[in-house]
Amino acid sequence: MANIALILIAALTCSILATPIARRAALRSGVIAVPRARDIHTTPIPLLGGTAIYVAFVVALLLFGDLAHIRELIGILLGATIVSLFGLADDRWGMPALLKLAGQFLAATVLLIGGTQVQLFPWPVINWIITLGWVVVITNAINFLDNMDGLSGGVATIAAAFFLLLAAMNEPRQVLVGAMAAALIGACIGFLRYNFNPASIFMGDTGSLFIGFILAALAIKLRFLANTPLVTWLVPVCVLGLPLFDLALVFVSRVRRRVNPFTTAGKDHLSHRLHALGLTKREAVLTCYLLAGASGLTGIYVTQARPSEAYIVFAGLLTIAVGGIIWLERICPAGQPQRS
Repeated sequence: MANIALILIAALTCSILATPIARRAALRSGVIAVPRARDIHTTPIPLLGGTAIYVAFVVALLLFGDLAHIRELIGILLGATIVSLFGLADDRWGMPALLKLAGQFLAATVLLIGGTQVQLFPWPVINWIITLGWVVVITNAINFLDNMDGLSGGVATIAAAFFLLLAAMNEPRQVLVGAMAAALIGACIGFLRYNFNPASIFMGDTGSLFIGFILAALAIKLRFLANTPLVTWLVPVCVLGLPLFDLALVFVSRVRRRVNPFTTAGKDHLSHRLHALGLTKREAVLTCYLLAGASGLTGIYVTQARPSEAYIVFAGLLTIAVGGIIWLERICPAGQPQRS
């Protein structure tokens, strides 16, 4: 645990020091988010905060991480670097959605080659397909969630904290999962000092794609040998329930309105709807934090439950999610309160 604490402190310190440097670099290079009709912020905000998160994460792991799992770690870091570079290019010059998606599949393939993959079925090809799909979905879920000051970084911190706790609770303890989770917690908290409302810097796609990729990898690496493989996979779905819910909400909403879910942006995310319903921006973000925490606690319960109980709890969580989407689409379609 002392090593985990060192990784977290190193990532936190590095992130706090690197974020102002990234902000200055963004201002000098013109990598700035100019307000658009779909955006919440009203003044230009520097991007490149994701580079500080990336550097803090990598530096902390290289300094204090256990290199016994070097092959898997290299695969994860290389894949994360690929998505970060695609995100950086998008932040600087803009990039078609399909090209970014191709970069995510490339990064997921590197992850597979590095030995990190889903092991749910006895057929390798099926596991490979699920791995690719999982990585792309979670990466995009965190990217979609980055729509309000402090939201994506805070939810990622909460999810990583649950992954760290689960890695410590499990026997044998999962050193690589714990180390990466601790590094992500420190890097995100350090960044949140500058990103919480009112934000002075955004993480951009550089950060959101990186964080999403790392969370997807952590979920794949997490194992519960005392439980069934299916229950093992219900846990990360619960822990990442908030970003998955937001992605599903946006997808359903945009398909219903007959617009492209991936190339069309708007104020139809969960945080936007909470704000439209009367919460302040900070209150909307904090509400999302609470929901992410409740979802993570459900994941903790699932690890301790019998398989039949775990399935019932997960079915209940899924029912609540579906009901939430229907309710939000009814009272606040497309992010606007329903007029009476």
